[in-house]
Amino acid sequence: MSASSNTRKLVVMAMLSVIAYASTFVTRQLPPLFLFLQYDPKDIVIAMGGFILGPIAAFAISFVVSIVEMVTISDTGPVGMLMNVLASCAFACPAAFIYKKMHSKKGAVIGLFSGVIAMTLIMILWNWLITPMYMGVPRQAVVEMLIPIFLPFNLIKAGINMALTLLLYKPVVTALRKAGLVAEHVNQGKVKFLSSGMLILSVVIVATCVLVVLVIKGVM
Repeated sequence: MSASSNTRKLVVMAMLSVIAYASTFVTRQLPPLFLFLQYDPKDIVIAMGGFILGPIAAFAISFVVSIVEMVTISDTGPVGMLMNVLASCAFACPAAFIYKKMHSKKGAVIGLFSGVIAMTLIMILWNWLITPMYMGVPRQAVVEMLIPIFLPFNLIKAGINMALTLLLYKPVVTALRKAGLVAEHVNQGKVKFLSSGMLILSVVIVATCVLVVLVIKGVM
């Protein structure tokens, strides 16, 4: 890889890190979906970074953003930083890895869906491990929240991020190409993220997530 290519890659990673960090301010303006759990859109940017630059870049962006978030706007300290990195990497890294192996629209959907499942399962495990110590509550109290609260929250959050990644990726990578930051051969050819089928799929996912939120809130 040439020096100019490395420089472009670093510029793209830095730019996406800034955008991902800026998106965390959206979280502070939104009401919690469940109890203290808030939707966070930064994983959309991290996943797109993974699609463009690979899974290692997705990890690097998530780590940098979580560190900066911890020392600036977060009040959850190292524990919150760890949970942020785990959640973002669980979603973005499998998606980027699968998309790298299956460079197609089908690969993008399978990768992102795998990220949804991985993030949901991993965050259930880590909430079971860490939340009792972090919140100072009995583990049994957290266990009772895993299925009715943590499971649907992470499914909804990851599902929304999957849909928005599918919608936004093509315009973003096109803009980066026009700016000369991404080579023309990257992610071109048969990969068309804004086809009518992809648009319908994204709308269905978002609508389903919103419906689930409304139903659960009505029950609770």
